[in-house]
Amino acid sequence: MWSRRLSRLRPVVCGVEELRRRRREREAVLRKARREQQLVSKRLLREDAREEAGEGLVVAILGEVEVQQFLRLAQRGTEEKEREKALVSLRRGLQHPETQQTFIRLEGSMRTLVGLLTSNQALLQLEAARCLHELSHSEQSAVAEACLPATSYLLTYLSGHSSDFIELCLYTLGNLIVESEAVRRQLLPQGIVPALAACIQSPHVAVLEALGYALSQLLQAKEAPEKIIPSILGSTLPQHMLQLLQPGPKLNPGVAVEFAWCLHYITCSQVNNALLITHGALSTLGLLLLDLAGAVQRTEDAGLELLACPVLRCLSNLLTEAAVETVGGQMQLRDERVMAALFILLQFFLQKQPSLLPEGLWLLNNLTANSPSFCTSLLSLDLIEPLLQLLPVSNVVSVMVLTVLCNVAEKGPAYCQHLWPGPLLPSLLNTLAFSDTEVVGQSLELLHLLFLYQPEAVQAFLQQSGLKALERHQEEAQLQDRVHALWQTALHR
Repeated sequence: MWSRRLSRLRPVVCGVEELRRRRREREAVLRKARREQQLVSKRLLREDAREEAGEGLVVAILGEVEVQQFLRLAQRGTEEKEREKALVSLRRGLQHPETQQTFIRLEGSMRTLVGLLTSNQALLQLEAARCLHELSHSEQSAVAEACLPATSYLLTYLSGHSSDFIELCLYTLGNLIVESEAVRRQLLPQGIVPALAACIQSPHVAVLEALGYALSQLLQAKEAPEKIIPSILGSTLPQHMLQLLQPGPKLNPGVAVEFAWCLHYITCSQVNNALLITHGALSTLGLLLLDLAGAVQRTEDAGLELLACPVLRCLSNLLTEAAVETVGGQMQLRDERVMAALFILLQFFLQKQPSLLPEGLWLLNNLTANSPSFCTSLLSLDLIEPLLQLLPVSNVVSVMVLTVLCNVAEKGPAYCQHLWPGPLLPSLLNTLAFSDTEVVGQSLELLHLLFLYQPEAVQAFLQQSGLKALERHQEEAQLQDRVHALWQTALHR
């Protein structure tokens, strides 16, 4: 029966190189998806505890008359306390989108607010900055555009002495940067990158966390690869970011999360990842990976995945660079501890955050794709069975697991001997029963490699009802060529 059906199919030549090419094409698609998954967001910093908790304080929507009244009192009040109180009332009103729209429609309102921001009275400056911060959090792009006259002053104040004020300016700039291209066009020539580079040397954790946020917003701009990232890479920022990601007692989780995402956006741009590698990015992130694996064994803290995700993505992106080999990047990660740490994290994700399993498996794929030593570590640490246990999680996870196994199998007969026999055969028979064509296709590729390098696998497969498993898919358009190529190989074994 199989022979008759086989005769109607055109001959297909499919060796190891063809299988490798297919996988690389799929990996390129996945890398593109990783680059495009960004985390554009806005942060709101409020000092009033009652506002934060929403207890005992009803904030009214302000009309034109009230906005004008509060601005007039803030500008011309007889006492500083009265002027400050007017700005506080205005700020609370600006929490409402309706008040924000009213404010930007009023002629001269922003000019007045900027005047208060640049006054010589610290309390008025702070409250004016808080009003701008409320405006920066708006979802309306017109509101961000209206704040444009204030941005130059916010940038100037980053070199001030008050850490609280600098933190507020950074969050406000971060909110405006991501919303408005006009804001970015104005701030770039005015030196926002050098200003941020100066801030990263602050001893204050809150300032560093705010800086990481503002920088991550800037890095997500559509023009970042051409106009922003080259300037950042040319500054001292990358070295300082990597220092802040060094594991140890001084590592602050909040700061580390922000700058790990910054590194992620830089590596996704592929502007000059070789520079990051020469600065020691692979070794720093590799040590941080070990540190995270130790942390998940010591604590139940569910916040660890916030740092693990960008770290995994950064390592994965860096390992795709051709420069990795030329600058000795692989040597910086050639350690069985990295493989063990990664599997500790995979088990943690399986229990706590299954959505992050593909991130860990993507790194495992990139580690094993071109490195026989990492494939050897995978085998010597007996990690094939734990890897196979991830197959039922989801179709996406199944494809990644099978891809990693293909990376191992394509290294040749010695590696296939460690894969076969064992739990791999029943696992492959199970995945061939999946309805997802990508899972089945990847299973066929793994079988193909095993048939090429481990001839006894053919007989074992047939004895375990392998023929019936393949017959389910021989008429499927997306799988016909692979099924046919597999059997061409089997017939010659």
